[in-house]
Amino acid sequence: MFTGIVEEIGTVVAVKSGARSAIIEIEASKTVQGTDVGDSLAVNGCCLTVVSKEEIDGDAHPGAILRFDVVPETMMRTNLGDLHSGSPVNLERPLAAEGRFGGHIVQGHVDGVGHVREIKMSENARIMEIAFPPTLRRYIVEKGSICVDGVSLTVASVEAETFIVWLIPHTCEVTTLGRRLPGDRVNLECDLIGKYVERLLVEVLPDYVKSFGKGC
Repeated sequence: MFTGIVEEIGTVVAVKSGARSAIIEIEASKTVQGTDVGDSLAVNGCCLTVVSKEEIDGDAHPGAILRFDVVPETMMRTNLGDLHSGSPVNLERPLAAEGRFGGHIVQGHVDGVGHVREIKMSENARIMEIAFPPTLRRYIVEKGSICVDGVSLTVASVEAETFIVWLIPHTCEVTTLGRRLPGDRVNLECDLIGKYVERLLVEVLPDYVKSFGKGC
């Protein structure tokens, strides 16, 4: 489980593309600490498994290169297929049991890919309007939480096809969202609680209504 608090921006050093899959190598420093082969890491909000770790020698570039296998399902549902050598990516390790819960519950299971429609500035805030797939509309709630490229954000407002988030300067500095431009594709993960509430209503409510009617 993650919380949407990005720990560092890593750099893609290589992408080996298959027909519908890929092997992605990412250079990082902070998030490689305590991360071993078999561990999970959120890359732009997508939970991936580390399949190899190559330490980097020397003081100039401390850290390691992590390699990830990306299967066709992940490529289809995320923006990881847009990555190339030199691309910056948001990285977060899973939340430790004793860790601080700074954002919201993030599984690293991307629900869909949106795209940045417009960016405006309002004093120190970067206002980002993001278009989302129609299937996600019911899960996006004003003042609720949403994960955009692995960043936990608060939805400021929602329209029929888009939602708006306000980014503080710190978020723009320590995540890739400060570099996003109109037209860019972004990974979206909606709040987990809403999904479970919907499933419970769909499964339980019809039977409850039937039993309530019999009681009357």
